[in-house]
Amino acid sequence: MKKLVLIIILFLVTLSSCSSKVDFGPRPVNYDRDVCHTCKMGLADPKYDVQAINEHGEVRWYDDIGCLAEDMRDGDFNKWKGAKYKIWIGDVQTGKWIDAEKAWYRFGDDTPMGYGYGAFKQKTDSAKYDFKTTIQRIDEGKTKRADFIKKKKMSVSGKDAESGGMKCAPGKCGGN
Repeated sequence: MKKLVLIIILFLVTLSSCSSKVDFGPRPVNYDRDVCHTCKMGLADPKYDVQAINEHGEVRWYDDIGCLAEDMRDGDFNKWKGAKYKIWIGDVQTGKWIDAEKAWYRFGDDTPMGYGYGAFKQKTDSAKYDFKTTIQRIDEGKTKRADFIKKKKMSVSGKDAESGGMKCAPGKCGGN
């Protein structure tokens, strides 16, 4: 009986020593290969980049907090994140990683995907929205996205190319 107890104890000790601890600290961006999980654009601006790390140590990148909000709303983020996760966002003043869920957000920035929210470590007169409120505002459509799309629009016909729009290549995005 004592041998059985000893074997069980040794097994449990061995099992517990095999479990690895997940590092929830922010990861450096590899600008030559990290892309947004939602829109598939390359990350380009450390002041607006977002990363989420799940309980398995897997990282999802986002180039704008709006892309994270879309994944939280329409994607599989809530299943992917697991029981424990961490979200980091670039501080709009320094570009350094800050805790996205403790950050304060202002509206009106020209962000990579046009959602318009910049993060600050401290609450200010302009940075008055908490994380939950910011995600809710994005879900409600309170963004600069319509203006962004209008400004960056792609013209299938090319008629808008003279006025700043971009013409699609033949056979691409419906172009002839």
